[in-house]
Amino acid sequence: MPFEDAARPLDERVRDLVSRLSPAEKAAQLLHEAPAIPRLGIAAYNWWNEGLHGVARAGTATVFPQAIALAASFDTALLGEVARVTSDEARAKHHAYAALGDHGHYKGLTYWSPNINIFRDPRWGRGQETYGECPFLTAT
Repeated sequence: MPFEDAARPLDERVRDLVSRLSPAEKAAQLLHEAPAIPRLGIAAYNWWNEGLHGVARAGTATVFPQAIALAASFDTALLGEVARVTSDEARAKHHAYAALGDHGHYKGLTYWSPNINIFRDPRWGRGQETYGECPFLTAT
């Protein structure tokens, strides 16, 4: 099928694939547990994943300090290295689970991180997931 031809332009491949999906199949892909569509060779996919300070929820991986602690170092190169290690481990875990046909929670390549909200109100219970109250540091 045209959408499977890597030599074609990406937008053409996407249009072709989407045109082959029924409205119900399109809607089902919006769920965090998107079902497989075997007739098109689309595997099941679970969008539920988070890598804020590592990807250890599905097996073993490096666990880093929370974002607020990393930000306290004011070492943006260190945060870049943490992000690189996290992404390398995420991709390795995804491929290992995919080879087993396991598409469950925390095994995809879609991540809800980093949290770039500015921590302005100490009553917010998830402030430790941010890089703090400094917009300059967070932007950097």
